[in-house]
Amino acid sequence: MPSVTHDDAPLLADLMPWSVAPPRLGRGWPTGPDAASLKARWDTLLKAQGPDREALFAPTRARTLYSAVGQLPGQRGGTGKLVRASGPCPEPVRVLRAPFDEQWLIPDHRLIDAARPELWRVADERQIFLVETPATPATAGPVVVATSLLPLLRPGPVRPLYRRPGGREPNLAPGLLDHLATRLGHSPAPEDVLAWIVATARPGPRAPLTTDAGLWARGVEVGRRLLWLTRRDGDRPRLPGGRRPYVRAPLPALPLTLHYDRDEEALHLDEGRISPVPPGAWDYAAGGVRVLEQWFTSRTSEPEPGTLAAIRPSTWPQAWTSELLELITVLALLAELTPRLAELTVTSPLTAADLHRAGVLPPPAAAHRPASVLDHQEEGPEGQFTLL
Repeated sequence: MPSVTHDDAPLLADLMPWSVAPPRLGRGWPTGPDAASLKARWDTLLKAQGPDREALFAPTRARTLYSAVGQLPGQRGGTGKLVRASGPCPEPVRVLRAPFDEQWLIPDHRLIDAARPELWRVADERQIFLVETPATPATAGPVVVATSLLPLLRPGPVRPLYRRPGGREPNLAPGLLDHLATRLGHSPAPEDVLAWIVATARPGPRAPLTTDAGLWARGVEVGRRLLWLTRRDGDRPRLPGGRRPYVRAPLPALPLTLHYDRDEEALHLDEGRISPVPPGAWDYAAGGVRVLEQWFTSRTSEPEPGTLAAIRPSTWPQAWTSELLELITVLALLAELTPRLAELTVTSPLTAADLHRAGVLPPPAAAHRPASVLDHQEEGPEGQFTLL
């Protein structure tokens, strides 16, 4: 049976037509790995007056203290101009700041240069966002990353699995599910298609499809495992006994260096030590960057003194240790899936040309645009309500 070549495989942009550029913050301080620090930064900003408040805010062409913008969908951030703002910090929300790096964000539209409200409108417990990484054939790591959290990864783009809240209207080329059902002999669910894509995506990015029902089932199975590990919802992932990472030597108050000992399978944070850490977890990369190194750097790099970003924990929080142990576990389990992913050589291909002949491609122009999801008022600038 022939196997699919890179050029034969459909483009991901055709299979999941609606995409949104990732949010662009414009300033780093509204996000960080520690929610309490974000609240302290907000309080510091609002206590400052005049030029001091403006300097701390770090204005851009898109956002100043005088910008009037609407409320972020589903959030409680204010809509009055920040120059006269008061009150407590909006409750920070969990976001994906980098591949496999969950952090926090102050969900206030006035702080974000380009928040992409259309993403916030469809973000709920059913949603899964697929984000393209800068992967190439020469770089290690996945081509796409899936997350339940609002992704801040750049350069993107972001492709929601569903165009409407509540898991309604999959963001798939119209007719694709029916055509797959005809060729495979059963009706795949939207999450099955997503699972197949995360397991088989190639740089481009392209998503090779198959009409081999057995191969499809194996791909969906490993893809579902990938989704569970990357989303980390439900039961927490665990390694078998004897392979679970533990803190073997206490971590220092604020570690500055990270080192991996491959012979001992130990991760050293200054004089602190965590083991066992499998080589696969240490080597796991996204966009050519080791995930563990990026995660550590984002928590220990020295911010510019006098800025809001300089407000951060003075000692290493216990929560970060727990997050690090879980991240090591996730990366180790992801690395164990690599041989199964390599076995997914796509035979009996369903090519882009096949989908064109079937009328599935190209997707109609409407499929590239967001769905109309507003059935309620949203608060606009200065508290005025708007219905779009």
